[in-house]
Amino acid sequence: MDDAVLAEGLPGHFRSAVAEVNGTTLHYVAGGQGEPLVLLPGWPVTWREFRHAMPLLAERYRVIAVDLRGMNLSAKPADGYDKKTMARDVFELVRHLGYTKAHIAGHDIGSMVAYSYAINHPEAITKLAIMEVGHPDASLYDLKLLPHDGAPNLWWFPLNQLHGLPEQLLAGRMQFVVDHVFDSHLVDRSRIDRHDRVAYARAYDSVDAIRAGNGWFQTFDQDVADFKTYGTVTVPMLGLASPANFTAIQPTWQQLGADVALIDDSGHFLPIEQPEAVAKALADFFG
Repeated sequence: MDDAVLAEGLPGHFRSAVAEVNGTTLHYVAGGQGEPLVLLPGWPVTWREFRHAMPLLAERYRVIAVDLRGMNLSAKPADGYDKKTMARDVFELVRHLGYTKAHIAGHDIGSMVAYSYAINHPEAITKLAIMEVGHPDASLYDLKLLPHDGAPNLWWFPLNQLHGLPEQLLAGRMQFVVDHVFDSHLVDRSRIDRHDRVAYARAYDSVDAIRAGNGWFQTFDQDVADFKTYGTVTVPMLGLASPANFTAIQPTWQQLGADVALIDDSGHFLPIEQPEAVAKALADFFG
């Protein structure tokens, strides 16, 4: 099922659209009524990772789920994948849609962009929610190439840093990557059906899509340098984490000023495995 058809089938009068912002094109899906709530997804998914939570949130908010720069139906330019530029994309989209402020919630790469948005555009955000990860910082350089003692194997971090080789290896084969990532990061694999798995693989299966997605990882040096210049987030911030990551995330996020909450019975992909719990946590927080 393509994005437009899927969007129109969601309760809440959702529609798929594109906007020209910050010198690029962003695809987004919007529906519902109320204060604007922007949802930012991560790798290797698209806006549809929020699709089961979106109708629940649409009862209270104008929900806008965005394909980030380089993702799915959004443009895949040669550069601009540092999180500050991607946050500017989202800021200009919010303005394009006629809003001065919005709630922002991100997952994975989307969390990095959401955090950057809150730092760089504090006048345009009401509250911030991040899921599973925060902004890239120097701790990235401490990740182990050969993890042990139950540490996650983040093999795609070094692979996605390479220029050219991932496109040669993976173009036309991203179904293997998507299935592996889901199967190793879901508590209940049945929470994502085959149709969604195929849709995610298709979104990342081309040379340009792989190059663009890798760009989010290849800009980490710039993101870390930017983070060193940042102050603290000045709006209320919520962090949602899976049980596997909660212990590691809680002290770090609390130092950043976030209230941290646990989403039970979930792996990394919180909005996919526990959309009802995520929607409730976000609604309780955003108010």
